[in-house]
Amino acid sequence: MNNNIAIKAEQITKVFGDFTAVDHISFEVSKGEIFGFLGANGAGKTTAMRMFCGLSIPSSGNATVAGFDVYKNTEDIKKNIGYMSQKFSLYENLTILENLEFFGGIYGLSNKQIKEKSAELVTKLGLEKEKNKLVSELPLGWKQKLAFSVAIFHEPEIVFLDEPTGGVDPVTRRQFWDLIYEASENGITIFVTTHYMDEAEYCNRVSIMVDGKIEALDTPTNLKKQFEAKSMDEVFYQLARGAKRSAD
Repeated sequence: MNNNIAIKAEQITKVFGDFTAVDHISFEVSKGEIFGFLGANGAGKTTAMRMFCGLSIPSSGNATVAGFDVYKNTEDIKKNIGYMSQKFSLYENLTILENLEFFGGIYGLSNKQIKEKSAELVTKLGLEKEKNKLVSELPLGWKQKLAFSVAIFHEPEIVFLDEPTGGVDPVTRRQFWDLIYEASENGITIFVTTHYMDEAEYCNRVSIMVDGKIEALDTPTNLKKQFEAKSMDEVFYQLARGAKRSAD
């Protein structure tokens, strides 16, 4: 196996009864890459992500995540990844420090590591004065940045981000992406879904799923050239329109 590959999928498929949610998708993600996983609601993104996170077993195909098999090593996968969803995942009735202590314990960090990393994190995020506040008292943007920081608290090889910037303002979204860039520079692989096409421009490469299949995969620059488009919005629109015409 190529040691530079963080995620490798070969003809991965997920079938529910007569419905094929993920249809023979294949791709590779390099270590440290920011990989955008795009598609409309119902395209199969979340179903695919659940398989790569070790939460759902594929119907067929092969895949490895952080070098571990998605069929045989689901628990090893979970230990080597971070995850953040659009549905805010921290405990709102705990303080910032209590959340860090709780998740640090889940991730298997020692008390000393948790204390050191917590102090470093609240300083980095400028939350020294708020560290003993309940998470419920923080603005949404701060909650999202804190949730991302917790997702990589244990320094995982890969972090999966499912619509991480939903509902926050453009300035906060840009700040959030600064955190993503920093994590990538530190060697963490970023696998991110988003419906904001301008955010696709921030990725090293993007795949676009339509009806369970990957219909396009390349750098944003190359995709815009291929589809003679000025933006990723136009690329996405052309693919969606083409799929609709095929269905009709």
